[in-house]
Amino acid sequence: MAAQIHPTAIVDPAARIADGVEIGAYSVIGPNVEIGAGTRVHPHVVIQGHTRIGSDNVFHPFCSIGGDPQDKKYANEPTQLVIGDRNTVREYVTMNCGTVQDGGVTRLGDDNWLMAYVHVAHDCQVGSHTIMANNTALAGHVHVGDWAILGGFTGVHQFVRVGAHSFCGVHSSVLQDVPPFVLANGVPAAPHGINSEGLRRRGYSSEAIMAIKRAYKTLYREGLKLDDAKAVIAEAARTTPEVALLSNFLEAGGRGIIR
Repeated sequence: MAAQIHPTAIVDPAARIADGVEIGAYSVIGPNVEIGAGTRVHPHVVIQGHTRIGSDNVFHPFCSIGGDPQDKKYANEPTQLVIGDRNTVREYVTMNCGTVQDGGVTRLGDDNWLMAYVHVAHDCQVGSHTIMANNTALAGHVHVGDWAILGGFTGVHQFVRVGAHSFCGVHSSVLQDVPPFVLANGVPAAPHGINSEGLRRRGYSSEAIMAIKRAYKTLYREGLKLDDAKAVIAEAARTTPEVALLSNFLEAGGRGIIR
């Protein structure tokens, strides 16, 4: 099926629009944009920059996708925004292209749910199956792992890593890295256990969840110095793949973890 483009939409002739794409009234699509099959662009959406969008995404009204980075160092370099498949992007979401000071690419994976007014800044790397509730804001260079959930009005400091399967509560101020599986909340965000309910919903066994709980206690409840806790967790990771995800995150370093 050919693309369906409303007569009031402005689509640059150089844009690459796949079959089955729907573009609503008054939307604007720039010359360096590629949109994959089955994606729906509702009315009043702006997609610009060097932006590549996969298949079966939905962009709701008044999104601004692929705009210039909010970075004073940006000098109009041809950096990119790359979006995967089956993402839902709600009203007034903003996503910016990358900068040459990082990898030059902002990325969003597959099957993500971005609610109204979410901001994804330059050079962010967002995995798949994440949920960002209304007014979540990611500063530049933030990495968000698969299945992470960020509650409404959560703000994440630049260069922070949010681990896979973690959960940040509403109004969290995330100033340091949130390890995988951890429940975080507060200003600044602090750890409050593991996201056991989320893990059960995703099919984690009781044994795996117990192993993650033991690793969490090692990290936060036993009074160990961080390097000592990392060593204990690394030993447990040798026999438990789920704990290996946490161990690898800790070993990678960053801004320091929430404690």
